[in-house]
Amino acid sequence: MNVCSWERSSDMHGVWKMKIGILGAGFLGRAMATVAQRHGHEVMIANSRDPNTLISTAAALGCATGTAQEAAKFGDVVVVAVPFGQIDRLPVAALDGKNVIDTWNHYPDRDGPIEALQNGVTTTSQLLAAALPGARVVKAFNAILAKDLETDGAAPGTPNRRALPLAAEDEQAKRVVSELVDQFGFDPVDAGPLADSWRFERAKPVYCIPHDRAGMVAGLAAAQRDVELPHGSWRH
Repeated sequence: MNVCSWERSSDMHGVWKMKIGILGAGFLGRAMATVAQRHGHEVMIANSRDPNTLISTAAALGCATGTAQEAAKFGDVVVVAVPFGQIDRLPVAALDGKNVIDTWNHYPDRDGPIEALQNGVTTTSQLLAAALPGARVVKAFNAILAKDLETDGAAPGTPNRRALPLAAEDEQAKRVVSELVDQFGFDPVDAGPLADSWRFERAKPVYCIPHDRAGMVAGLAAAQRDVELPHGSWRH
């Protein structure tokens, strides 16, 4: 695997102020909404129920709410932050042509066993890409705790700035999401295609463990498909 760090591209335009749809109002979805709005983006958040159930959440976050269909249509970038088991409930048509950020991790106790994942045949992001054939899927923001996403960001050039990995097939989508990672306060590190996204999923060396750029690159390279860290060891 060729792991390389992404550098800011001079041809990036219009990425700083975007509309971001967030599917999922759990801890990570709310953290993404908070950080996105902190940096000037418009946000619409949705859950699997009626938008009226998000009135207090919207008031606390200061963002718009809608159905999953509405949030998907709203976003230039759409964040999938619902439980993995809801893959069959995503608004497929509304996500066609969108840059979709996959924040999923497969927890067998929560999501049930999935043989293709456990046998290393595929990854959660590849399953999502197959379910959303018209979307440009980027694996990102799955390897950080929600509380850390809100508090650990730092300006570019900060010594030991925390790094976050991402993976995608589409290079343009990867650049857009890399720019967001950087804007949110983290060094983006390109971990390759979606087939390699397992390197920063649950129970791998860089999963939710703070690393600077060099540590992230080393941790990604050291990951082994059939070796997992003890459950919960990433909670600090």
